Amino acid sequence: MKKIAVLLLSGLFVATLSATAPAQDRYDRYERYPGGGPPPPRAAGAPPPQHAVHGQPYFFAHLGLFEPNDSAAGLSGYDTGGNFNIGIGSRVSPFLAVEGSLGGYSAERGSDDVSVVPLTFGVRIVVPHPFMEPYIGAGLGLYFSELKEAARPGFSGINDSDTVFGGYGSIGVDAWLNPRMALNFEGRYHWAEPTFTSAAGTPFDVKVGGWTVNLGVRISF
Repeated sequence: MKKIAVLLLSGLFVATLSATAPAQDRYDRYERYPGGGPPPPRAAGAPPPQHAVHGQPYFFAHLGLFEPNDSAAGLSGYDTGGNFNIGIGSRVSPFLAVEGSLGGYSAERGSDDVSVVPLTFGVRIVVPHPFMEPYIGAGLGLYFSELKEAARPGFSGINDSDTVFGGYGSIGVDAWLNPRMALNFEGRYHWAEPTFTSAAGTPFDVKVGGWTVNLGVRISF
């Protein structure tokens, strides 16, 4: 009888240890994480960078150079000029941003002068990263253009302006200094072909696009 009682007591003791061990193990594991909750699942993805928050607006400004195209129907012989660009946008997802911008670029060839003011709306496809974010983009808009070319033998000269639809393609990178501010490097190629009329009344379609290469900042609100 005593042996049976001892066996029963031993069995109850082992069963009690078996029942309480997993609970103690769970308690110990949860204590190792802040807040006392369970550890995060191993397959959980990392959150997006703080500057890639959905719907976050931003301001940007660029200053740089304009390299005119050298096509026969374009700005052949024009020297490198200057360029600026300002705008606002929104990071609608970690991978996509939409933005509108107003800029201006110009170039000279002796006494000849061309100036263009693009007013555009575009998108950027971004590779999210906490620090360095490369991207490509494209946009469309209005290009307000003015061309002044002096008269010469066989040519009566041009002093005219025109507004046409044009577009651009861009490639760049943002280097984030903190969650709200980044240094930016960007190159854009502009396409626009306004029609200018010479002093003799002859129309000329002139390609006023080319590369703009810019340094700037991007600041999140």
